[in-house]
Amino acid sequence: VQLMESGGGLLQPGGSPRLLCTASEFSLQYHAIGWLRQTPGKERERVTCINNNDGSTYYSDSVRGRFTISRDVAKNTVYLQMNSLKPEDTAVYYCAAGSNNYCSGLAFWGDFGSWGQGTQVTVSL
Repeated sequence: VQLMESGGGLLQPGGSPRLLCTASEFSLQYHAIGWLRQTPGKERERVTCINNNDGSTYYSDSVRGRFTISRDVAKNTVYLQMNSLKPEDTAVYYCAAGSNNYCSGLAFWGDFGSWGQGTQVTVSL
């Protein structure tokens, strides 16, 4: 499984980028998809997750109300809409997927072992 994240960049506080997670030879619609972020010197943070069975979504406290995860089945893409960006949102963002998985809260159960290369989001004036 090969995932690819895109949509990051250098952004100003308050910005609203949309990150994309796409996959080749893998249908994202049948699997739970998580977004995580990593900042040097900090632990990797689980940001959000969307289940495939009922579409339920979960968010970390740090992004709830500002970020939205969604799917476009036809495009085999999962989106992370980011609004009201803050400098502390600066990180490399990764999407994660795998088989036989689901998320409950921000607990990722099963296989989330497939990742992309990540996309850098830098929030700065």
